[in-house]
Amino acid sequence: MSETTAVSKDTRAPVESAALVPPVDVIEDAGGITLYADLPGVPKDKLNLHVDADTLTIEGELGLALPEGMESTHAEVGLARYRRSFTLSRELDADKVDAAFDNGVLRLRIPKAEHALPRKIAIAVS
Repeated sequence: MSETTAVSKDTRAPVESAALVPPVDVIEDAGGITLYADLPGVPKDKLNLHVDADTLTIEGELGLALPEGMESTHAEVGLARYRRSFTLSRELDADKVDAAFDNGVLRLRIPKAEHALPRKIAIAVS
């Protein structure tokens, strides 16, 4: 797996597509990989995950709203979206992605494809 989008602007789309790049931890084991993406402020209904060919894309819109009658005097987060894409290895089975979202942390489990799993080869005695 490799990262394909490290910049925060999609050059194929309009200017409003500028987005924050969420930090992601990737852990690999014998059975596949697990990604942990930090998406604070994104409600579950504003989170979008999709796989197109070999590209995994994580997108989310911030759901932070100011109380009525208040206005912000200082804001360090000026963009209202997260976006990050990864190119998936052929060793991974993109049809079996498992996702969970809890307390602003997205967990994705992508198992290895059957052909990429280690296997024991039986030896015939002649």
